[in-house]
Amino acid sequence: MPQSGVRGDGQRQEPEPQRLGWKAGGFADKGLPPDAPDWAADGAVGSLASDADGGPPDDGPTGGRARRRKANRADKANKGARDDGSGKGGKGRRVLRWTALGLGVLLVAGAGGGYLYYQHLNANLRKEALDLGPGGLKKPEPNAFGQTPMNILLLGSDGRNTEKNIELGGARQDADRKPLADVQMLVHVSADRSNMSVISIPRDTRVAIPQCTDPKDGHTYPETTAPINESLQHGGPGCTVATWKALTGIYIDHFMMVDFAGVVDMADAVGGVPVCVDRNVYSHDSRGHGSGLKLTKGTHSVQGVQALQWLRTRYGFEDNTDIGRAKAQHMYMNSMIRQLKQGTKLTDPVQLRDLAEAATSALTVDEGLGSVKKLYDLGGDLQRVPTKRITMITMPWQYGPGERYVVPKPGDAEATFGMLRSDVALDGKDTKKKPEPAPSPSTPKNKLAVVVQNGTDGARGPAGGRANDIQQRLVALGYTGARTDSRLTSQADTALLYKGAAQRGDALALAKALGLPGSSVRESSSVSTMRLVVGEDWRTGTEFPAASGAGGGASAHQAPKSADPLNAEKDSSACMTVNPQYTF
Repeated sequence: MPQSGVRGDGQRQEPEPQRLGWKAGGFADKGLPPDAPDWAADGAVGSLASDADGGPPDDGPTGGRARRRKANRADKANKGARDDGSGKGGKGRRVLRWTALGLGVLLVAGAGGGYLYYQHLNANLRKEALDLGPGGLKKPEPNAFGQTPMNILLLGSDGRNTEKNIELGGARQDADRKPLADVQMLVHVSADRSNMSVISIPRDTRVAIPQCTDPKDGHTYPETTAPINESLQHGGPGCTVATWKALTGIYIDHFMMVDFAGVVDMADAVGGVPVCVDRNVYSHDSRGHGSGLKLTKGTHSVQGVQALQWLRTRYGFEDNTDIGRAKAQHMYMNSMIRQLKQGTKLTDPVQLRDLAEAATSALTVDEGLGSVKKLYDLGGDLQRVPTKRITMITMPWQYGPGERYVVPKPGDAEATFGMLRSDVALDGKDTKKKPEPAPSPSTPKNKLAVVVQNGTDGARGPAGGRANDIQQRLVALGYTGARTDSRLTSQADTALLYKGAAQRGDALALAKALGLPGSSVRESSSVSTMRLVVGEDWRTGTEFPAASGAGGGASAHQAPKSADPLNAEKDSSACMTVNPQYTF
């Protein structure tokens, strides 16, 4: 059977439709396997950008990139509008369509018909292990309705491992080095699928990269501290997943990764996406820096190579660094989402085939997401989120010593991570939800059995005595049945776990006594006795710390201002601010 993607040279060779069991004009059904999607409805599609401007890197010991951030603060432009809608499939067609998320890497839908074509698309997907680290972080317990949030890490690789990637990315001298994960975004979809939050982390953020073992050759990379983009070189995307989990305390369900050539193929298949600049821009200078993007002031529809240029541009946007580039990526993805939800690009059968080919050929995914059916099911969840409830941010950051790199901003970054761990929307609209009525306690305090466990055994090492300190606090509050579990565990956010609905009232009362947020109270089938796990967010003291608003306006209900939030609907008319050094 002809292959749709020749990995070695970056050139995609699409198979003849007739040889895969369907006709180009009619999607004739030749019989699908039992797990194949069988839906003729509308879908969504996507594309992601990888990083790296053309030209040599400039972030060596002089710290040019981080220093430019401080020296070139740019004004930002935001306006508002609204789009909504969907596309429809024709009667009698059996359309194999999946939506694979595209906030940066993909929100794309594909189509095809027939068993052979379904198998062909499955074969296109490249699969790797989800987590190469030591593990230990548990999947969140379902809420009272049996729902759990979903977290997907989107990665853009700067690999120059094919001629096409070298042509698109430049820097032929880097052809033999391991790729870096220069674009990293976490997509958080709420448990009830009512909202979606996307957080980017700048590529030069200095973090602890945990020990990772490469499954291909068995090599173990020791734990180290380095820029987060280097985590991809420690065995593959599974080490980047492990790094995010260690940094944020957020459980990650899946990852998707794409390279330069994949971005161009996806952007071509999706078609033009409107973007806007507030003045003429040419991302190029005499030193060889720049993506080559050249646009006049106003709105333009970009696709293919030009879309890749937009998504890679540092020199020319805002402060000429990753921070401005992340903002441009968020604008592109929001614009794409609005278009695809309208369905204007999902009506032509040939284009749908192209989308299916481009998306499956461009992607590397974790093994748990390694089939068209699973991508399709994922897309169904993503498509339920209304445009007005999609928020994109950049991790709050500050300069490290010498301004050669950035680090998470104390207070604001952890507050943001905590919101995602607690499944709180970054747009602040969760406060409008009516809280569930709290049941009354059914057990006297002095009769309630509670086990307290130290959950601070994370990347920073355990904080000693936490279980004993909080157990004594509970006894002082009248919970004389509290005892400790001497075993250490790793828990990012403090959690009070109870078994069965009958204990919910008791758990809420205990949480109130300690000042714990309601989001920390969770029903769990894994406990037989109520269990309080003291997490990384409570390493000292016996009073639970309130959410920090230091420096950026963080709160327990909304992203801090330092995260530079962008809403997919409200900010639909936003234009990128062009750095005056790169205008013409």
